[in-house]
Amino acid sequence: MKIKHLLSLFIFAFLITIVGALFKLMHWPGASTLLIIGTFIKVISGVILIIKLLTNNKFKEFLNW
Repeated sequence: MKIKHLLSLFIFAFLITIVGALFKLMHWPGASTLLIIGTFIKVISGVILIIKLLTNNKFKEFLNW
C-alpha cells in the first residue's frame, strides 16, 4: 500500500469519527457504530503506517511520493 493511500485512509477515518461525534451530539441513531468504525480504521491504518515506517530502508525518502 502506498503512503498516499494510507494517509487518505487515515483522513477518511477521521472524517467518519467526526461525523459519529456529530451524530452523538445530536442524539441520532448510529452514532456509536460510526465512532467504533472510525476508531477501528484509524488504529488499523496507524499500525500499518508504523510497520511501514519501521521496515523502510530509505527513511529520508519515506514521505517522498
